[in-house]
Amino acid sequence: MIWQRLFRRNQLSARHVFFLFSFIFILWAFYRYFPNLLSDWAEEAILKPLIWLLPTFWIVRFVEKEKLSSLGITRKNLKLAITWGLGLGIVFALEGFLINVIKYRQVGESQLALDPEIFLRLFVLSFIIAVSEEIVFRGYIFNRFLALWKNEWKANIVSSLLFVIVHLPVGIFTLGYSSSVMLFYLFLIFVYGFGAAFVFARSRNIVAPILLHVLWAWPIILFN
Repeated sequence: MIWQRLFRRNQLSARHVFFLFSFIFILWAFYRYFPNLLSDWAEEAILKPLIWLLPTFWIVRFVEKEKLSSLGITRKNLKLAITWGLGLGIVFALEGFLINVIKYRQVGESQLALDPEIFLRLFVLSFIIAVSEEIVFRGYIFNRFLALWKNEWKANIVSSLLFVIVHLPVGIFTLGYSSSVMLFYLFLIFVYGFGAAFVFARSRNIVAPILLHVLWAWPIILFN
């Protein structure tokens, strides 16, 4: 019957999501357990796409037999995506900048006068990171939950919590945060994840959360 096929398809969708998340989390946590094995460029431009993007594309194309447009990789609603991504991104960037100013109690020359070459390298790296993380968590995980549950808030909250969990290893093994700092760090990750899914839901175009991600990351880059 139709409803049985639909139920079976929904079960498979949920299974694919949790399989993908588990695969990424286990491998990424294992890698993070050994900090500084690779340079930032090797880690984000080579290793992360292999662990995050490759299995995502494989599931979409060969298991689900869907097009990459099902991940929000499309030209549709591009202007709307840019508007949402830049709009909320500027808000997040200003918020992050103020939080870091309060935290460090000053703004030094290094934050305001980056060398153009360093600026370009960091911009490209932040864009690469954004592409990998947003395609997986907003384009695939959030999108599949939304299609499965037909409830944006539920899909957003669950996918954002998974986004928080996948960032636990870096907070524990790489950054070595204390419990109080870790809680604040995870809270910010959740707020960002919620905002990214929100702008993606408005446009269904992956450009929106990618732009938001890049703008959200810059205060962190400037103060590190």
